[in-house]
Amino acid sequence: MSITTGTLYIISAPSGAGKTSLVKALIDSEAQIRVSVSHTTRAMRPGEVDGVNYHFVSREHFHAMLDKTEFLEHAEVFGNLYGTSQEWVKQTLAEGYDLILEIDWQGAQQVRRLMPEAKSIFILPPTQEALRHRLTNRGQDSGEIIERRMREAVSEMSHYVEYDYLLINDDFAHALSDLKAIFRANQLLQGPQQQRHSGLLSELLV
Repeated sequence: MSITTGTLYIISAPSGAGKTSLVKALIDSEAQIRVSVSHTTRAMRPGEVDGVNYHFVSREHFHAMLDKTEFLEHAEVFGNLYGTSQEWVKQTLAEGYDLILEIDWQGAQQVRRLMPEAKSIFILPPTQEALRHRLTNRGQDSGEIIERRMREAVSEMSHYVEYDYLLINDDFAHALSDLKAIFRANQLLQGPQQQRHSGLLSELLV
């Protein structure tokens, strides 16, 4: 049987829309899905693990990787640099795993230019009020930062039209079901199915 190549997924959302929680629940229930671990120059937060949540590097190290064109995409967010290793992405897809890139719309544009076959999903909150409530309840940011995140969110959300799928995270269980359906539908496309079941198809058509 031939080796199935995985699908690259771009998932974007404004801060507080629930993207991280939805992606975690998805990968916890689907063994063939991986999440890209980005490189970042931001400081490690309590409870985070280097190499698991992010690859935490200095700005000098990041710029050295950038000079060697090692990133599939990169961006500066709130003063910190983030980037996705191009080689790791290609290797993971070649192993047959579906791979998620949790990146913003700017990074998504970069990835589409290099890998136009990638599928993209944008997650929206049900209302601005719900988004503000979620940001406030996290208890991580000051009122000033929350207001800045809200302004950024409105700008980010205007880019939903650039994505293949639009998911509204009002009810978590329903949103997770929708997210799983997107992945399952793409796994059942003729191309991937032909790769997975080449032996069966050859037998059926004898």
